[in-house]
Amino acid sequence: MGALPPGALALAALLGVCSAVLEVHVGTGSVFSVEGQGVVLPAWYTSRSQKKPYVTWLLDKADADPFQILTYLDGVVKVEETELKPRVGFLYPVLTHNISVFINATRERDSGQYMCTVNVVDDATSTGKNVAIINLTVLVPPAPPACQLRGSPAVGANVTLSCASEKGKPSPTYQWQRMAPTLQVFFPPAQDRARGTLKLTNLSLDMSGLYKCVAENQAGSAECRIILEVHSTSEGAIIAGAVLGSLGALATVAFFARRLVGYRRKKRDGQEEAANEIKEDAVAPKTPSWTRTPPADAISKTSTLSSIAGARDRPYGASPLSDTASVLTAAGSYRGPPRAGGCPPPTNGAPWHPPQPPATPGGLPPSSLARAGAIPVMVPAQSRAGSLV
Repeated sequence: MGALPPGALALAALLGVCSAVLEVHVGTGSVFSVEGQGVVLPAWYTSRSQKKPYVTWLLDKADADPFQILTYLDGVVKVEETELKPRVGFLYPVLTHNISVFINATRERDSGQYMCTVNVVDDATSTGKNVAIINLTVLVPPAPPACQLRGSPAVGANVTLSCASEKGKPSPTYQWQRMAPTLQVFFPPAQDRARGTLKLTNLSLDMSGLYKCVAENQAGSAECRIILEVHSTSEGAIIAGAVLGSLGALATVAFFARRLVGYRRKKRDGQEEAANEIKEDAVAPKTPSWTRTPPADAISKTSTLSSIAGARDRPYGASPLSDTASVLTAAGSYRGPPRAGGCPPPTNGAPWHPPQPPATPGGLPPSSLARAGAIPVMVPAQSRAGSLV
């Protein structure tokens, strides 16, 4: 075979260059979005062919294998079953060669590497020219931080103000400042912007005030505030003394209340025991002098007993001193013959002796018998003839 003429080689080279026109382009290799906002991944392709392309978008995450999210084939758009399905789509009709993709309401987990591939049936391309890659980073603004005070804010002491946000991408930095009326900005080493701490040393009363911490990153910022109130040592002692005094007073009141309750309970128990106790050694009350006069029935009983005893001592048939026995009335008056000459004459030559009062049964006086509940009994006197009077 003979060699091709130089004109034929030039024509073949020209045809090869013209046929290699399919290429995918991107507006930028890195796109940033704030969480909750929408984003567009700009891309387009060039081709001399008028036929419909085959377009594929894939997402490659660091913690998962690449997976399809969107395709265009034979004029039909298909959204794959992923968490992006309700929020992703082509921005323009594909036939316009603009294959940009939009994502609404971005989330932090939407971050990753998005890869677009375009193929046309009758159009050739160089290796890798039909593929484009865009890196998406979804930023998260800092969550409202929390301000805290560590240490005792007394004069001459040291304290640390801390500020931390639980959420934020990238990690937020922190800036402390003192608010009006005394504005003040702090710098290292007193302030650590990465850790969000502010060290205040050798406190004074003038350092009291309102302090603000601002957490910020590329997505936004948030802040918190804290009041620093520096108190003197004497104030601290007064507060401590007041607290201790209050506790002591409460303890004293509780102690005396307990003692009072115990005393009342003991007194009540003693009264109940005394009421239930039987006093066997109780002394009977003394009889007043005006009640010592024997009652009339006791006097009659004594006189009657005396008459009976006199009659028994005399022999039967002996003459009594008189037909009527001498007795003492209930009032204690004498009833009988008159007491002439003081004593009556002797009888049968024997001297007369006054009658002795008879002894009561058991040797007890009438008053004792009356108190004991004895019932007086009247015994009729016996006359000379043996009849009862």
